[in-house]
Amino acid sequence: MTQGLFITFEGIDGAGKSTHIGTLAQALCAAGHTVTLTREPGGTPLAEKLRDMLLHDSMDALTETLLVFAARRDHLRCVIEPALARGEVVLCDRFTDATFAYQGGGRGFDLQVLSYMERLAQTGIGLQPDLMLEPHLTLWFDVPPQLAAQRLAGARAPDRFESQSVEFFTRVARGYADRAAGAPQRFARIDSAQPREQVAAQLQAVLAARGWLPGVAP
Repeated sequence: MTQGLFITFEGIDGAGKSTHIGTLAQALCAAGHTVTLTREPGGTPLAEKLRDMLLHDSMDALTETLLVFAARRDHLRCVIEPALARGEVVLCDRFTDATFAYQGGGRGFDLQVLSYMERLAQTGIGLQPDLMLEPHLTLWFDVPPQLAAQRLAGARAPDRFESQSVEFFTRVARGYADRAAGAPQRFARIDSAQPREQVAAQLQAVLAARGWLPGVAP
């Protein structure tokens, strides 16, 4: 793999994606890949500072969106693109689809403005400066918002996103569904309402079908 592989994990809070990203990283390493494991917002010292603001400080939807894309730009420049240029597999816990789902679907922020900011933040980076950098594969952990809320209940003190209502996460889930419908070749839906072992098997099958992991014997 000479140009690297960019895989993102998406889903509402409580979908279970963070439970599986480390396990998939181990499987890819065992298959001979070099893996960079990262997250958004975050991944660089600057982006982690912005993450703390986003999770805990009061702000309006525009400020929130500007901070998200500022963190993403730094993350792309300093971590993601260099790792891809080295031929590594980048596993990222959330990326731009989360912005369309949370700020667009959840907050009701203008989707056309988000599309403009997406192009602005993700273009002019690396070896192909005229192309907008996007994931090769997005693993969408789809789960009913009510079940996700049950999983989060009592797990830890909620941040300003986790403390939102089920109605908010219903809008976020709809935002993810819209993104998946718009890019079916990139998205792979994972039924994350299933037990952990079945979710892991779905991930294995998706990557095996693309030749990135060994197939599972029948």
